[in-house]
Amino acid sequence: MERKTVIEATLALSEPNILDYTVTKWSSFSSSYTPSNILKDCPADQSSRWSSESNIPPQYLMLKLEKMSVLASIKFGKFEKTHVCNLKRFKVYAGLTEDNLIEILESGLQNDHVPETFEVKNKADSCYLPVNYVKIVPLQSWGTSFNFSIWYIQLKGIDNRDLLSSTVDMYKQHRERLAIRLCLKHFRQQNYLDAFEILQKRTKVSLEDPLLEELYNTLVRDGDYEQTENLVIKAGQNGLFSHFVNSQELESKWSKIEPVNRDGSDQRPGRRGGHQMVINPYSETLYLFGGWDGHSNLADFWAYHVPSQLWTCISSNTEEDGGPSSRSCHKMIMDYERRHIFVLGRYLDVQYRSPTALKSSFYVYDIDQNKWIRITDDTFSMGGPRLIFDHQMCMDIENQTIYVFGGKIQCINEVSTCSGLFSYHIPTNHWRLLREDSAAMKSRFGHSMMFDNRTRKLYVFAGQRGRDSLNDLLVYDVDNDTVQTLPGIDHSLSEGHPEPPSGFTQRATIDADEGVIHLLLSMNRQMKEKDKEPLKNILWLYKLSTGSWSTVANDTTVHSISQTFTADTSTEPIPRFAHQLVYDHVKKVHYMFGGNPRGPHKSSRLDDFWMLRLFRPSQEHFVRQCKFIIRKHKFKELARDNSIAALKYLQNDLHSIIDHLNWKESSEFQKLTSSLFDDDSGKGNDSAHEGLRAELFETLVTYFPPSMTQPKQNLTDLIRL
Repeated sequence: MERKTVIEATLALSEPNILDYTVTKWSSFSSSYTPSNILKDCPADQSSRWSSESNIPPQYLMLKLEKMSVLASIKFGKFEKTHVCNLKRFKVYAGLTEDNLIEILESGLQNDHVPETFEVKNKADSCYLPVNYVKIVPLQSWGTSFNFSIWYIQLKGIDNRDLLSSTVDMYKQHRERLAIRLCLKHFRQQNYLDAFEILQKRTKVSLEDPLLEELYNTLVRDGDYEQTENLVIKAGQNGLFSHFVNSQELESKWSKIEPVNRDGSDQRPGRRGGHQMVINPYSETLYLFGGWDGHSNLADFWAYHVPSQLWTCISSNTEEDGGPSSRSCHKMIMDYERRHIFVLGRYLDVQYRSPTALKSSFYVYDIDQNKWIRITDDTFSMGGPRLIFDHQMCMDIENQTIYVFGGKIQCINEVSTCSGLFSYHIPTNHWRLLREDSAAMKSRFGHSMMFDNRTRKLYVFAGQRGRDSLNDLLVYDVDNDTVQTLPGIDHSLSEGHPEPPSGFTQRATIDADEGVIHLLLSMNRQMKEKDKEPLKNILWLYKLSTGSWSTVANDTTVHSISQTFTADTSTEPIPRFAHQLVYDHVKKVHYMFGGNPRGPHKSSRLDDFWMLRLFRPSQEHFVRQCKFIIRKHKFKELARDNSIAALKYLQNDLHSIIDHLNWKESSEFQKLTSSLFDDDSGKGNDSAHEGLRAELFETLVTYFPPSMTQPKQNLTDLIRL
């Protein structure tokens, strides 16, 4: 154990070397390379690359290292310009032999001229992975119908013989231990108990955690179902199901909020869309300002206190209180540490546009002093944006900096362009243009933008650019002034990893602590008013660590386009746009208010108020689920031997553990009665009982952490015929 720690520390502190390699195989690729240009980085030479004959996977490049190494990173060089053959998606595998490789990287390259370096997975379980071969598998090129090209590769790692000798010994010991465990698993599955006990005693290698070994003996060998339940309950109480709980997909639940009014009045914001809302997670207070009610812009300012469920009208007209005028399509951001709210932008109808009216005013509201302060009449005169609407604002609270990106710039005529990326430093009252509209960071409107305070990066998703719908995800590093477009996923190559479509005023939030972006999408740009397909709210999650999208499970209410929107009997909100969604990152709860419905009632506005909670089933839920599975197996075993005892067990023990509100469990429970009339050929067959118990054990094991369980592989799967 001490030896392993020393090796890890030494490897971590060593400066990785550039590793030499040779090309040993290029499957399905043309042989257009020569050994002399393999290691040359020639970004100006378009012919200095490896290219495939087609873009149809699977194809791969196999590299053989001149010396065994532990990899640290892989670097991809590129042509001096964007190129359709660049790898948009790829995987990298590594190992000691060509036939035994593990995946160490899945990623993609930006379609630009900048070389990219990726850290790779260099451990197998707890051991460093010694490598002789590296396999690069292209999956997708930037050009839809173009072949794959790799311009240059550089591998870095540790190839010091003295260091690696200890690493290789540990790796061999790890593989030997895994081989013994596979044998133990096979012997127990085949009921070769003598061989199992002798091998375990001789090698002192355990197949699994002692608790699971006890569970196996109690259930499979002894058939003691009651004690099996006790062991499962004990595991749940000790938190052993937490890994399984965290691996489950999130589920969502909408709850409508009906405010409580002490005086009996219906004091709350009216119907609107295009309004703004922010939240102070520490005081659990939401603030709502402005919007369009279908007839005119609004200037009312509200606060909602979550614990007391009370709306309070702070101001019926903020302009009369020294604040911003009535408006919609503006943006509002909150510094909840200093309790300040900032307001910027608005939509101005063409008939009201004039040089004076088109000035971009900027306000801040001091919550503690209940006072509006006008920071400036015109942000453009200070180096900031012109008058814009449908833009996005984020705040770096720690550094007191506001970021503003996109939005339509309003002009005297209808012709307008989109604004760039600006920052505003509050203490110095200083605006700065960070990025103009460019190919790297396309300006847009109707997009989403979030700030990750941990990595200090801005995430920009989708939006509209003229008549074009964007579906990209930009990442802007505020400290290094760099832009990255995260590569998309080819649905034809990865059916299990979809992407959300272009949103129609989608709403997104970020939980930096969890490393997750939430995207609520009710409708997309492809939908037309004539469409008759049902609508539903879909919540997407983007995991920053894996770069993958997924949807949140929801017992969704589907809404017909022609349904009456005034009747509010659904268990979730009607799909909409121009609404507001805010996220309490402390309580892990979303709040949504108002907006515009789609369909025959699109001219109306909504005033409903909802809470969205994300959750995973608890450990207690899965303990009860395990108990149900255990009792179901005991019932089937009883049904094979004693129908009367089985019927009593069904009516009492099984009935008491069922969640009768769960239609799936309730239906399964009702079908169990048919087991009483099954063929009785297996009655009294102990081996049949033991086989079913072994299957039950395999099911229960899935709830435990992988570190406690037996290997997932089977010994027979390794035999090649």
